[in-house]
Amino acid sequence: MVKIESLTNEQLEKKGVFNWPIWEKEVSEFDWYYDTVEQCYFLDGEVEVTTKTGEKFHIKKGDFVTFNKGLACTWKVIKPVRKHYNFD
Repeated sequence: MVKIESLTNEQLEKKGVFNWPIWEKEVSEFDWYYDTVEQCYFLDGEVEVTTKTGEKFHIKKGDFVTFNKGLACTWKVIKPVRKHYNFD
């Protein structure tokens, strides 16, 4: 569903994270559906992601996150976000 990890710079470089595009988002709240797997690395910001089943995930700067295909959720951006992202 949602997997949050702390990876070393070496692990991030091996995945090619720093070559991925960057997405930015201001403080806001919106619904989202993942029609494919997304992996991302948070450079800045803080969000709370709530799944349709009520699970809450707190994501912040330095977190490497995997969102599984089929996930329906609500994003609450608490602090403006900058993240590298990659869709499988």
